[in-house]
Amino acid sequence: MSIKVKRFRAQPMSGLLAGQGELGNLMRTARLIERAQAHLRAQLSGELGEHLFVGGFRNGRLTLITDRAVWMTRLRYEQPRLLKHLQELEGFEAVTGFDLKVRPVRPPKAPLRQTRQLPAHAADELSSCANDVDDPRLKQALERLASHAEREK
Repeated sequence: MSIKVKRFRAQPMSGLLAGQGELGNLMRTARLIERAQAHLRAQLSGELGEHLFVGGFRNGRLTLITDRAVWMTRLRYEQPRLLKHLQELEGFEAVTGFDLKVRPVRPPKAPLRQTRQLPAHAADELSSCANDVDDPRLKQALERLASHAEREK
């Protein structure tokens, strides 16, 4: 059994991105969403614009995402005005409404570091154990542990 290799000709990136294929459609959709987000943010006042993200477009509805419920409540009041301004923008005449969603952004928390302190008398016990042990690796480990103790000055 032989495997025949199909040789495809390399295509330029500009042809892939601007063409009629899946990648071209995806890029056009991404540009439209970016334009919609910039336009909507320009229409909003103050901090609200910074917390608005356009998530997608499906069935004539544009999905708007915020990071807190407070901003979503304010967006609900702004919906009619934003829809009117968005429909004036070329390519968004078919938008019939918005779907609002809250997607909180949680910054990753570093785990709390638990520091343990070794009392001086425990260090003395570890040192005495290290003196009685014949195994060099165990002796070294016990001495290392004992060195972490807080010594009174």
